[in-house]
Amino acid sequence: MSKEIVLVTGGTGFIAQHCIIALLKNGYTVRTTVRSLKREAEVRQQLKQGEVEENANLTFVVADLISDEGWADAVAGCAYVMHGASPTPTGDQVTEADWVQPAIEGNLRVLRAARDAGVKRVVLTSAFGAIGVGHPVGYRRPFDETDWSDVSGDVWPYQKSKTLSERAAWHFIEEEGRGLELSTINPVAVLGPVLGADYSHSTRIIKNMLEGESGCPNINSCFVDVRDVANLHLLAMTHPAAKGERFLASSGNSLTLLQVAQTLCDRMGSEARNVSTQRLSDDEVRTAANKNPVMLGMVKLLGVDMNVTHAKATNLLGWMPRAPEEAIIATAKSLLALGLVKIN
Repeated sequence: MSKEIVLVTGGTGFIAQHCIIALLKNGYTVRTTVRSLKREAEVRQQLKQGEVEENANLTFVVADLISDEGWADAVAGCAYVMHGASPTPTGDQVTEADWVQPAIEGNLRVLRAARDAGVKRVVLTSAFGAIGVGHPVGYRRPFDETDWSDVSGDVWPYQKSKTLSERAAWHFIEEEGRGLELSTINPVAVLGPVLGADYSHSTRIIKNMLEGESGCPNINSCFVDVRDVANLHLLAMTHPAAKGERFLASSGNSLTLLQVAQTLCDRMGSEARNVSTQRLSDDEVRTAANKNPVMLGMVKLLGVDMNVTHAKATNLLGWMPRAPEEAIIATAKSLLALGLVKIN
């Protein structure tokens, strides 16, 4: 079994925790960063949900993306780094720069520390938001790893931050990497087993449906199970062919929200009794968005083809993800098991 040390940044994150589980199960020694050691017990408890018991091969260090402090110690002796930590929506972001600059500077801070410590390869968790947004009507589908989001188009600040921060990472490797290798993983909507109350934004789709959200807008998305995302991180970390490559993490073709709802109804029985399979017309969604600004983002997605291909990861690395329906059901079951869904 390997005793190489892998640093996983942002140990409180949903994808990061599943990466930690996968690494520990594969014999690696794992170090993970948190902004406060007060969250160590919480993370360890969530890892138990992933069938990882108290483990001496897992240690915690304090490091924050907005400061150089702690990063040299975090990467010391590490063979690899999985960098998934990123600035997240806090409500404090006022300008676009409040999103973009911390994301860029955070990536560069980790890459510099990894390079200076002699790390072999960094696997950066980027996003589909760096690939498939801002494109003009008629842009070809499915999206693949040669695509980059057009930040001059109609994109949200968060998606712009993911795009520009990934570009900055590749530029750093080319200009200042000095032999440090980089691979990136660009997940679509991430589902799968929830470990605690801190889960992916995409999981809210399933939670809201189970709790009786009214109707399904004409929106589609590709989905991927977080366990497969973690596995792809491992493949990208060690496979020789992954050096200098981007990989879309996705499973199957895109599904409409109505198909997601129908999957829940077909597979979850009475536990899906509140799930609505009513279609919402585009006009209904636009009218609702006029009253609720939170829904404005939905309007941009109405009827837009979000299909991607995972052929590169499959052909180059041998990655074989679960079916999206399996990810949907695993999400629902874990939410129910942990009491994170309120069903009347």
